[in-house]
Amino acid sequence: MTHARPCGRRHRARRLRLEGVNNPLVLGIESTCDETGVGLVRGTQLLVDRTATSMDEYARYGGIIPEIASRAHLESFLPTLDAALDEAGVTLADVDAIAVAAGPGLVGSLTVGICAAKALASSLGKPLYGVNHVIGHLAVDKLAEGPLPEHFIGLVVSGGHSNILEIRNIATDVVELGGTLDDAAGEAFDKVGRLLGLPYPGGPHVDRLSQQGDREAIRFPRGLAAGKDKERHKYDFSFSGLKTAVARYIEGTTARGETVSKENVCAAFSEAVNDSLTAKAVRAALDTGCDTIVVGGGFSANSRLRALLTERAEAAGVTVRMPPLRFCTDNGAQIAAIGSELVAAGLPPSDWDFSPDGGGASAQSLHEGLGDGGPRGVEAARHVGAHADEGGAGECHHAQARQSRRVGDA
Repeated sequence: MTHARPCGRRHRARRLRLEGVNNPLVLGIESTCDETGVGLVRGTQLLVDRTATSMDEYARYGGIIPEIASRAHLESFLPTLDAALDEAGVTLADVDAIAVAAGPGLVGSLTVGICAAKALASSLGKPLYGVNHVIGHLAVDKLAEGPLPEHFIGLVVSGGHSNILEIRNIATDVVELGGTLDDAAGEAFDKVGRLLGLPYPGGPHVDRLSQQGDREAIRFPRGLAAGKDKERHKYDFSFSGLKTAVARYIEGTTARGETVSKENVCAAFSEAVNDSLTAKAVRAALDTGCDTIVVGGGFSANSRLRALLTERAEAAGVTVRMPPLRFCTDNGAQIAAIGSELVAAGLPPSDWDFSPDGGGASAQSLHEGLGDGGPRGVEAARHVGAHADEGGAGECHHAQARQSRRVGDA
């Protein structure tokens, strides 16, 4: 997904007007999956964050249905926008710039948000920024803990993303060090929840049961942790083999007529996932000379991830910043936050013809084509693209095609 170049006098005029605004008010619109989010941010101050979700509608399907999600966005957007403006005590005329999630995500859902954002920007004469949803998961931390560090490692973990990013400037200099080669962490949790017969979404239920089990009762494998993979994929993750190991354990235990301890399975599985995530994040920080790790994404609400990463980072002399739980899931605040960073960096708005990106763009490619402010010579890796789950119902999970060189590859 490439952030488009400015076009024509209208964009230049808007940019000049925006440069004259001190601490501009940015409206953020999020519609990548099943949350319709609207946020208003001024600098590092969050005025409001409103979210409507259609998650409850998918319990009987065991996953997101893209068509239902798209329709839910259509129904929810205007009421959510109106409620956000009322709560913040502002009008659309007070907004200085608009940011919208342009991907990655479900194309239908993204289309609703992008069309709404373009309509607002066109009618109001406001600059419009199509932004990267993944990077927004990190940018939102500034609303809780203040300005982001100058140089830090970003660990993005959610239902569709497991990525390690090196960031020197979140608006212009983002490099993807590694990510998942198959399932994302949150996706693996949901699928293990399904194997254990837990309600949808399974992730929170697996986390809850894991706190009641014995982490040492079962030894599940750590992906890419041995042999040549340990160095070749030192910042990458793989959780599909782990998920298969859990399935085989459950099948074998059941076949022997024994009772499966859901608590122990969840605890051991959770430990395997979080062992990989935290070890590689800390290693990336030490290798790049970063003294801070910023965590974002829905899976960052996981209790064991928070405890283990804090413990390992402290031992290594690294600070960890994790947003409050309310900022972990998809929200409009994160889109407004990254939008405000682009505005603060003086970057031009997007072309009007940018399209939804269901996947395939790199973490940093959003910032390429931004003009003089964009990074150059950045190693490219591919981001996440939506796919349907094994049963045919589309889930808001993503597969990565690791086709380009990554920093740290052999």
